[in-house]
Amino acid sequence: MEQPDLGTLSRHLSHGDYAELYAEDSRGTGLTYEDGRVDEIQTGEARGIALRFIAGEETRFGHVDGWEDRAVERLSRDLSAGLTRRTGGQVRTLSQNPRTERHEIRRDPSEIPLEEKVRLLSRAEAAARAHPRAGVIRQISLTYGERRKTVAGVSLNGGNGLSAFSEERVYLVFAATVVAESGGVLQTATEVLGALAGYELFDANDPCKIAVMAADRAIRKLSAPPAPVGEMPVVLESEAGGTMIHEAIGHSLEADGVQKGISPVYSGKVGKTVAHEKVTVVDDPTLKNHRGSFIFDDEGTRSERTVLVEKGVLRTYLYDRLTAGKDGRPSNGHGRRESYQHKPIPRMSNTFIGPGPDDPRDILASVPKGLLVRRMGGGQVNPVTGDFVFEVEEGYLIESGRAPVLVRGASLLGNGPEVLGSIDLVGRDIGWGVGTCGKDGQGVPVSDGQPTLRIPKLLIGGQ
Repeated sequence: MEQPDLGTLSRHLSHGDYAELYAEDSRGTGLTYEDGRVDEIQTGEARGIALRFIAGEETRFGHVDGWEDRAVERLSRDLSAGLTRRTGGQVRTLSQNPRTERHEIRRDPSEIPLEEKVRLLSRAEAAARAHPRAGVIRQISLTYGERRKTVAGVSLNGGNGLSAFSEERVYLVFAATVVAESGGVLQTATEVLGALAGYELFDANDPCKIAVMAADRAIRKLSAPPAPVGEMPVVLESEAGGTMIHEAIGHSLEADGVQKGISPVYSGKVGKTVAHEKVTVVDDPTLKNHRGSFIFDDEGTRSERTVLVEKGVLRTYLYDRLTAGKDGRPSNGHGRRESYQHKPIPRMSNTFIGPGPDDPRDILASVPKGLLVRRMGGGQVNPVTGDFVFEVEEGYLIESGRAPVLVRGASLLGNGPEVLGSIDLVGRDIGWGVGTCGKDGQGVPVSDGQPTLRIPKLLIGGQ
């Protein structure tokens, strides 16, 4: 992809205490496959530049489509009206564009013929339709998405001079949703595969198997009894991914929410115990090929592994440049934005509870009666209180340390900080889930992980 001339454009960064220019070129393709045919093909591209000037407590932000220098100059003039020029009016320019850093991929999705992608979806649907009880399947919806995104930027921070970055990211996602019906009862199951990777993702992850897993679960849920209701122990398997950790805990550790009082539950708690000593919570955008990974955040800060909770003790929050400055510390590289049309804000990347000392089999065996959660569904969280409600897409009734009975209609109700503090067994395993995290009208790719966990008591709701 073509890169903008940051050297020329950087001359527009001459106002405020901090100024940045962010450029983006994004191109993608999406396919939807239903009822044995391609239902929709979407292709799109976007290119634009954003400017942000920060002076004291004031932030000014704007964007333009395209990379035309005169449009950026007009935007800079409009945004900087009334702001003090830095360094006595001296204009600095970048001597050369930075080298674009890339994540390793072996097969570029954009070079794969469209026909091959359609065949992939067709094979996956045929595999799901081959289920022995396929007669109860009412709908199979498959989606394929690819996106190549090149981001670049240059910033001027006080008297520290210009700094610049450039990164190319390639995303791939495949999802299968199956709806089954019997006797007027409808059940749905979804499986999602996604990564910061090339088309080789499908060499190690067969889309046919993913579609079959969704079909099998939707069909089995038709004959499953309703979930029990009431307080009981809950075991979250590693296969459940880290949805609960992401929603019920992760958002509360983003610095903007803490500073604004939107997420007060962990405010002022750095250095204090907030969880069991077996619990360590990490956000790590440096993990190879994970969907939430990046080399630089969208402010140009190089990514780093950030330990949020270490052996039960809160260590830090997720910062971008603005919130880090308010706390008198450097950013830890979590300023992210959906596109050039959005301001960067503190966001999660790959958030997970690290593996612990316990055998997952022993964790299950320790529960005489309770609920085993293998797949999480959607949910809602109140960021002020930490209260949450999560659907359970795949859950099993635990009896005498075994979980042979699939149940349906379960939901988990609780409080994020209380759950984090009550987890008492942490498995040696770890599993991952992927998604797109929404916040302040922006969506960014993420992944979430956890080992097998035991929560001694949680409220289970039913249908």
